[in-house]
Amino acid sequence: MSDALMNTYNRLPVAFERGAGAWLFDEKGEQYLDALSGISVCSIGYANPVVTEALSDQAGLLLHTSNLYRIPLQEQLAAKLCEISGLRNVFFCNSGAEANEAAIKLCRRHAAQRGVQNPVIVVMEGGFHGRTMATLSATGNQKVRDGFEPLVPGFLRVPYGDVKVLSTLPELGSNIVAVMLEPVLGEGGIIIPSRGYLGEVRELCTKNNWLMVLDEIQSGMARTGRWFAWQHEDARPDIMTLAKALGNGVPIGACLAADSSAGIFSPGNHGSTFGGNPLAARAGLAVVNYIENNDLVTRAERLGARMLSRFRELLGTTVGVKEIRGLGLMLGIELYKDCGDLVSTALQERLLINVTAGNVVRLLPPLIISDDEAELIVSRTAGVIKRFLGG
Repeated sequence: MSDALMNTYNRLPVAFERGAGAWLFDEKGEQYLDALSGISVCSIGYANPVVTEALSDQAGLLLHTSNLYRIPLQEQLAAKLCEISGLRNVFFCNSGAEANEAAIKLCRRHAAQRGVQNPVIVVMEGGFHGRTMATLSATGNQKVRDGFEPLVPGFLRVPYGDVKVLSTLPELGSNIVAVMLEPVLGEGGIIIPSRGYLGEVRELCTKNNWLMVLDEIQSGMARTGRWFAWQHEDARPDIMTLAKALGNGVPIGACLAADSSAGIFSPGNHGSTFGGNPLAARAGLAVVNYIENNDLVTRAERLGARMLSRFRELLGTTVGVKEIRGLGLMLGIELYKDCGDLVSTALQERLLINVTAGNVVRLLPPLIISDDEAELIVSRTAGVIKRFLGG
């Protein structure tokens, strides 16, 4: 490991030179099956020829111009995202944290326009929204917040999935302006709320004139078997954030607003030097079109259900396995004990997985995996877990 890098990651002892589809190849030519997609980023595969062609072509034309000027590719991508989401307009940035920063600023600006002093955004225990100061303050994981106080004020944490607690909040006063949450907790352990939860949150927000903000950074872009996870219940948000898979590895983030919040920002309220530049926008367009043209939304739903069923067949009665859950190709296997060592063990098996929340094996495979690759992920992962548990 290089001393020239800040010590911010516990990196595994491998470096990759190239990728193809769902596979990565290290410096020795060994191949690894990626069941994580670079943490839900490379959803349409490594070295995807459509993305490669788009980037190569755009690199020879124009990489960047300032947002002082029109960027037609950005306008096209915004129109496409609005079409598939039913939302009104988009602000482009470079990452999920920046998209969530934009969402938080929209909520604050909304409060100011209503004359609300000391506005409060309700967020969820176990939620994760980023590592900038505002998004860290909105994050529900105490471990990642420790050591960075004082945090940004104005956030109230409540239990995830508990509508009853949310319904009591109007009694606290009129300074609550928004509810911000993930449709599925990603970093929090692939926690899928009960059916109807998002719809009930939507109803509460409408009733109390709160903005509903959905962080779809990990769950969006067809990952759960819908373009966006809220579409399983048609719980359309006022604000939605995207990143990760939107660029398939090219940094891009997006904050989308519905009619209720589309006019909150005006020139000078927010901005980004690189956000939505021609290269990033071209990548985003290539990704959206590829997902649409290959019907990967349906593919993710069907393949995810099959993988979930197979995991339950292989691990459902294994002592030490607490729960197996999933929505589309967003899968989590919760054990009764911490299992961080499984990441290194799986690496030895040429399988890339992740452990989050201490005891949940998180799988976010590329949407383009074949049936055989899906079965290989299931069998290798199940084998690693069984050996770890002594089964």
